[in-house]
Amino acid sequence: MTKGSPSKLIVKFIIPLIIGNIFQQLYTMVDTIIVGRFLGVQALAAVGATGTITFLIFGFMQGLTTGFTVLTAQRFGAGDIEGLKKSVGNAVFLSVIVTVIMTIVSIAGMDKLLSIMNTPEDIFEMSKTFVVIMCIGMMCTVFYNLLASFLRAVGNSKVPLYFLMIAAVLNVVLDLFLIVVIPLGVAGAAIATVISQGVSGVLCLIYIRKKVPILCIGKEHWKVDYICCANQLSIGLPMALQFSITAIGTMMVQAALNLFGSTVVAAYTAASKVEQFVTQPFVAIGMTMATYCAQNRGINDFARIRRGVRIANVMSAIYGIAIYAVIMQILPYAIGLFVSGDITEVLGYARTYVTICGFFFIPLGMIFIFRNALQASGYSVVPMLGGAVELICRATLAFIAAHYQSYVGVCFGNASAWLMTGIFLAIAYIFVMRNAQRRNDARVIRQNS
Repeated sequence: MTKGSPSKLIVKFIIPLIIGNIFQQLYTMVDTIIVGRFLGVQALAAVGATGTITFLIFGFMQGLTTGFTVLTAQRFGAGDIEGLKKSVGNAVFLSVIVTVIMTIVSIAGMDKLLSIMNTPEDIFEMSKTFVVIMCIGMMCTVFYNLLASFLRAVGNSKVPLYFLMIAAVLNVVLDLFLIVVIPLGVAGAAIATVISQGVSGVLCLIYIRKKVPILCIGKEHWKVDYICCANQLSIGLPMALQFSITAIGTMMVQAALNLFGSTVVAAYTAASKVEQFVTQPFVAIGMTMATYCAQNRGINDFARIRRGVRIANVMSAIYGIAIYAVIMQILPYAIGLFVSGDITEVLGYARTYVTICGFFFIPLGMIFIFRNALQASGYSVVPMLGGAVELICRATLAFIAAHYQSYVGVCFGNASAWLMTGIFLAIAYIFVMRNAQRRNDARVIRQNS
C-alpha cells in the first residue's frame, strides 16, 4: 500500500474487511437473535448484560494482537523480511502468555464483576454461564485475530474474510443445534461462538503455512528478541489499554442501564446489536488505515498517510449519513428478529437509543480512522488519551442517568463519548502529524548534507 492511488487501494482493501466484519458481527448477532427468539427476553437480557464485560476482556486482547502486528506491517512496508519474521515469532509468544493470564484472571473475578455491573438477579446465573464459557475459549478468539492480523499486515484482507464466512455459517448451525436441538440454553450460544472462532483460526494457519511463506518462521525466529518484544508491547499495551478504558466506560453505562430491569436491558441489547452491525464499515475503515499507515510509516511517507486519512474521512462521513437514514426505516423489522410476540415496548426503547446514537455516526467514524492512523504510525499514547476522554464522558452520563433514572441519559453515554473523542483525536492527529513531518524533513536534510 505504499504505491499507487490511495483511494483505489483503500477501496480494494476495505471491501473484504467490511464483509468480514459484518460476518464477525453475525457471531454475536445470531447468538442474540436465536437466544431471544427461542429462550425468551430474560435470556436475551442475560447475554446482553455481558456485552460490556466481553468487550473489556476481548477488546483488551484484540488491542494487544493488533498492536503486535503493527510492527509486522511496518517491517513489510520497509522490505525487512527478517525483521518481519522476528515480529511474527515474538507476537505469538507474547499472545500466548497474555491469553493464559487473562483467561485465569477473568474467570476468577467474574462473580465480582457481574455484581459490580448491577446484573439483575433473575439473569445473573445465565449471564455468568455465558461469559465464563467465552473466557474459557479465549485462546480460540485470540488465535484467529492474531493470524488474521498477520495476513492483513502483508496486505491480504480477502482470505480472513473467506474463513470468517465459513465460521459464521458454522456458528449459525451450531447455535441452532446447541440451543434448539440440544437445549443447552445460553451456554450453547457461547460454545458455538468459541468453536467457530477456533475453526476460522485453524483455517488461517493452514493457509499461511501453504500459501504465505513470508509469514512462516523457522526455529531461529522463535527465540525471544527482547528489543522486538519491547517494541511490540510499546504499541500493543497502549492499544489494549485504550480498548479497556473504553470498555470501562461502557460498563458504567451498562451498570446504569441494568437498574431499569431486564426488559429495558433486552431492548438496549437488541438496538446496540443493530447499531454495531451497521457501523462495521467504520471498523473496517479503521483497520484499513492501520495497515495503510503502518506500511507507509515503514518508509516515512507522511504525506501519503495524510492523503489516505483524508480520503477515509470523506468515505466514512458519506456512509454515516446514509446509514442513519436507512437504520431509522428498518429498525422495526430488525428488532422483530430479536424478540417474538408484541415488540411495542422493546421497540420504543430501542428507537430512542438508535435515534440518539445514529446522529453521532460521523464522529464515531473519525475515532476509528484517527485512532488507527496514529497507532499504526507509532503514536499509541495519544489514542489511549482519547480512550480516557471516552471514559470521562461515559462515566459522567452514567452517573447522571443513574441518579435521575434517565434512560435517555444512558443512551447519550455513547453519543457524547463519540463526539468528544472524535474532536479530540482529530485535533491531536493534526498536531502529531505536523510534528512528525517536520522531524522527518529535518532528518532527510541532515542525511543529505
